[in-house]
Amino acid sequence: MSTKPRPVYTNVHVLTDLPGYRLPVAGFVSILHRISGLLLFLLLPFIVWLFDTSVTSEISFEVFRSAFEAGIGFVPALLVKLAVLALIWAYLHHFLAGMRHLWMDATHSVSKEQGRSSAVVVLTLSLLLTALLGAKLFGLY
Repeated sequence: MSTKPRPVYTNVHVLTDLPGYRLPVAGFVSILHRISGLLLFLLLPFIVWLFDTSVTSEISFEVFRSAFEAGIGFVPALLVKLAVLALIWAYLHHFLAGMRHLWMDATHSVSKEQGRSSAVVVLTLSLLLTALLGAKLFGLY
């Protein structure tokens, strides 16, 4: 039995090497965890504005509600809803992936099968909860 030698990558070329690379599900969850954290950080001023406008007074709460119906200045309401939907996904995914990492650290669960199954659970839950909250955001129920 001769086994095929594994390729050695000293320099990874983006255009030739990466298209054929198969990233495992846990790798996608890890990359999305970083992207969701960056998105939460970049949209932090918008999050603070949403929170401040929603709790300051009854008048400011009406401004908050009208942002989802009429928009904010020149920004249409659809774009506001899409930004909030992106925030919902980013928060849910970042929270669930962070809980996954804490659980793996606390229980020393580092097998490949457990990593894959927990990554699938994180992706499924974050997308399912985002779809449910997005349906509420867009007025489907």
